[in-house]
Amino acid sequence: MDGRRVVVDGHPICAGCGSAAVPCGPARWRHLVPGEPYPFDSPWLRPPGWEEFAALTTFAAYAARCADVVVTEVEWRTARGRFFSYAESLGHLPLADLVALLTGAPPGPGPMRIPAAVARVLDLDARRRELASLYSWAIPSPAALGLIASYGPLLEVGAGTGYWASLLSAEGADVVATDITPPGRGDNPYHRAGSTWFPVASSSAVDAVRAHPGRTLLLCWPPPFDDAAGYAAVRAYRADVLLLIGGDEDGPAGTPRLHRELDLNWTVTEELALPSWPGIPDRLTVWQRNVRRRPLRTRDRCPACARFIPTGATGRCDRCARSRPADLTTWSGGQRVEYTAAALAAMPPVLREALRRSSAGPL
Repeated sequence: MDGRRVVVDGHPICAGCGSAAVPCGPARWRHLVPGEPYPFDSPWLRPPGWEEFAALTTFAAYAARCADVVVTEVEWRTARGRFFSYAESLGHLPLADLVALLTGAPPGPGPMRIPAAVARVLDLDARRRELASLYSWAIPSPAALGLIASYGPLLEVGAGTGYWASLLSAEGADVVATDITPPGRGDNPYHRAGSTWFPVASSSAVDAVRAHPGRTLLLCWPPPFDDAAGYAAVRAYRADVLLLIGGDEDGPAGTPRLHRELDLNWTVTEELALPSWPGIPDRLTVWQRNVRRRPLRTRDRCPACARFIPTGATGRCDRCARSRPADLTTWSGGQRVEYTAAALAAMPPVLREALRRSSAGPL
């Protein structure tokens, strides 16, 4: 559609009829046969992995394998050189140095600058997840480490691999790191590393806060769907200064309830931009507790009937969706997505038809 790959139910669709399109070679597609499971593991749908990338030793070989990547030979050679420098150093260099190998320059505050074609060849999204699993979701900077250390002694909950705690300890900070499931001692969905960079005790966030009342609380990228990891820890916390690493309320770190609690009862006193992955602004904020606590009375309501709905939910409540169904309803990430007749009419016909046939809807 206009030269773009459009995805429904996680797979590309045909620009002519809206049915599932299956890649079968460089820039070659066919329709999915009725009853055939979609081949999500097709090599044509993903960038080459490490070993396959190493085997693509010429630009012609890469261009044939990744025909939908618009890249010049100079950009490909640049990305290939960076990739192998990074691969040889993974696990042996600090996170910021590895990011520098990928981007070609030491990371500074704010989003990293890297040509889109080079980022695509590097599969930068996969590199980010890879580094987050082994190191941290946030990229440290000397300024951030110095500011955090000045508020010691520290307690980091949800510490993951303990990478930030290890760097803070090297700065001379007194830090205790905890996680409900430290890597290597259970299934941690955010960090697949088999070991940690610093001793990480097994504890829930609330239990850790209660066990260490004299320490300044540090939250580094609290999960976006788990109130127990962020919001509950802040509510159990009794000191007056809180440190948070992550984006703002529109970012991927922290739940809506956590951000509402901070906006209502805390005030930002210091802020530092951190090195950030493209499209994911990251920062360190220092929060001071307000003198008078205000109750968190803000509740999300259905825009149609005004009944209460779960905090952070989008769209109408279940009752309204059942009694007055939208023209088309699908599901994405556990959230109901409703389309009006006007929205459907504005879509390309093939996309509208693909959504109607989606396995995620209609109701």
